[in-house]
Amino acid sequence: MSDMVVVRKEGLFCVPGQFYIDPWRPVDRAVITHAHGDHARVGHGHYLAAASGVNVLRSRLGDIHIDGLEYGERIVHNGVTVSLHPAGHVLGSAQVRMEHRGEVWVASGDYKVEPDRTCAPFEPVRCDTFITESTFGLPIYRWQPEQEIFDDINRWWRKNADQGRASVVFAYSFGKAQRILSGLDPSIGTIICHGAAEPINRVYREGGVALPPTVLVTQVEKAAIRRSIVIAPPSAGNSTWMKRFGDYSDSFASGWMQLRGARRRRGVDRGFVLSDHADWPGLMTAIRATEALRVIVTHGSIPIMVRWLCQVGLDASGFDTEYGDEDEAVEVAAPVADPAPDGTPDGTPYGTPYGTPEVTDA
Repeated sequence: MSDMVVVRKEGLFCVPGQFYIDPWRPVDRAVITHAHGDHARVGHGHYLAAASGVNVLRSRLGDIHIDGLEYGERIVHNGVTVSLHPAGHVLGSAQVRMEHRGEVWVASGDYKVEPDRTCAPFEPVRCDTFITESTFGLPIYRWQPEQEIFDDINRWWRKNADQGRASVVFAYSFGKAQRILSGLDPSIGTIICHGAAEPINRVYREGGVALPPTVLVTQVEKAAIRRSIVIAPPSAGNSTWMKRFGDYSDSFASGWMQLRGARRRRGVDRGFVLSDHADWPGLMTAIRATEALRVIVTHGSIPIMVRWLCQVGLDASGFDTEYGDEDEAVEVAAPVADPAPDGTPDGTPYGTPYGTPEVTDA
């Protein structure tokens, strides 16, 4: 039996369905897993995405021809039954389930298994072949529960506010910024958002996601800035826009902050380890929950994940794609130990600290 999904110069292609998944070059029909720029690009003839992600895509891509599909809803295109299922990555993120002649493939896009307040939680879907990301596909990556990170951010903010210094968090404007906002304590001070993030905040609120009140810096009196927290994209770090905040303390929120030296390379005061991608235990748990016997690994630590998955008895290989990392990965070499026989370099259980999620046969 030939592969249902292959790589073409335009992107991942569903052969019997005659459509692409997150293509990186213009195509007639594109199924989009989420609205980050490396997965959703302009120029396609027709877009299909999760209903909750349609307005995000429109806000980022402009006037596009797009249809929204509710999670779990099925359509048939050229004999392929297609449905979208929550990926837990950002608002509207989805895994693509494709069924053709009794065979099921799932393309994950980007995902994380720890639930958060800003998007539908990850839903494992049983399949024969699972196409998984591997952004943080090394055993060294293990996330703390997000509430611990939020508590740390709020303590840091409060300390700075008491000293009369603004607190700046550099974070990607779509997804990461809104997740951080959802965990902030607005009683500490004013929450200022960069102009790149504020339009996405509005889309999240319109989509039913509860976020605390935010303002633009031009709407804040100078005295209030000294007790504020500022959410800004990494690109704002060396801009004249930052001069408005005077003597501020800055930080960077990313999974890459777990690497020694990453904070120093960023030149910030604090590094908060917060990622919208699955860590190593999360990736392993998600793969196991699909019950797939074949796994295809994309963007990230492909060789190491493929080798490990083969060692545990799966038919694993990689796809060469043009997807990247919206967190603007720090270019550092991470020391990597081979996983232990139970799945980790230090002998802890093969699995995840968040527990194994329920699986759907949708």
